[in-house]
Amino acid sequence: MTLHTTDWTRDAEAMLPDLVALRRAIHSEPELGLSLPKTTAKVKAALAGLPLEYREGGSTTGLVAVLNGAASGRTVLLRGDMDALPMHEDTGLAFASGTEGAMHACGHDSHVAMLVGAAKLLCARRDALKGTVLFMFQPGEEGWHGARYMMDDGLLDPLPDAAFALHVMPNAPHGVFSSRAGPLLASADKIKVTVHGRGGHASMPHDALDPVPIACEIVLAIQTWVTRHVSVTDPAVVTIGKVEGGSTDNVIPESASLLGTIRTLSPGTRAAVQDGLRRLAEGIAAAHGASATVAFEAGFPPTVCDARAVDFARATVEDVFGASSWITMPAPVMGAEDFSYVLEKVPGAMAFLGASESGSDWRSCCGLHSNRMVLDESVMARGAALHAAIAERFLANGFG
Repeated sequence: MTLHTTDWTRDAEAMLPDLVALRRAIHSEPELGLSLPKTTAKVKAALAGLPLEYREGGSTTGLVAVLNGAASGRTVLLRGDMDALPMHEDTGLAFASGTEGAMHACGHDSHVAMLVGAAKLLCARRDALKGTVLFMFQPGEEGWHGARYMMDDGLLDPLPDAAFALHVMPNAPHGVFSSRAGPLLASADKIKVTVHGRGGHASMPHDALDPVPIACEIVLAIQTWVTRHVSVTDPAVVTIGKVEGGSTDNVIPESASLLGTIRTLSPGTRAAVQDGLRRLAEGIAAAHGASATVAFEAGFPPTVCDARAVDFARATVEDVFGASSWITMPAPVMGAEDFSYVLEKVPGAMAFLGASESGSDWRSCCGLHSNRMVLDESVMARGAALHAAIAERFLANGFG
């Protein structure tokens, strides 16, 4: 790899106050789902005056800002997601959410700010770039499949030669980047089991067919089934998060339902777990003379990082920030990400950026999706600088 001497960190640090202001403006007005008009307007305002072209589609308010370098060449994509979570904020921050029931508890506000920073850094170096940079500002990551919709709208066509994304991690070492080759994050599918019995009086269960204990038996059996049918080297995590049945204390209901998630790291295990759980639930219900219907809702596929892209990102981090700023993760995280849709089509990688308070015990910090999650905003300068360095170096040398 031919290393460049651009001081991305110096320039990114200089613009940090602007990044903080943008992040806080987005944080205070969080939006959910695929339509984020206020957030998109803030992005466009922050990018105003830059030599960018825009691609927008009809399915979302997402946009791709296109920077064409001085000469033709490769194309690299940098992605930042924009949506919030449907939850109440309890951080007490001066810029806390002003929208009840919505909070940026996953750091997407900082992802937007870092990507805007990268766009400004790279636009300032446009005459030295050989190729094209796509800045993907994406809504609907929190379960809405926003990346897939943007791809279906053709906003990434023709597909880039590589794609990279950053995700802040509040309970990870301050300013340290981490990733791994292969599966980084899991698929995430929903499972719903409905047990159909026969209602009756609570004092006469023998004259009814109580679905509640059958549903409870299925919950326990699922845990045993996973440990005895799924290899620990290609794991699955099945969690039943909701059990529902009945309307009062003295009535046996006609049905009871279970709602949960299935997380896996490979297509084979993903399919095998669904098939096994269907047979398990139906079989247990039948053994009691009841019946069960099992439905699955497909979520994000596994997020799989290209080994070349991870090596490239590691080398860039170590050159720009030093060897101590990179950790190769020993194992995947069983959360899920819809950047997986991009990585199914384009070689690339996602990396985490530790955003705990400098000098703090990062292990005790509130994690992602916590109503009390806070970030050390100073790490955003590092994120913007790495985005820019990765884009510049990939356009110059590919994975090199």
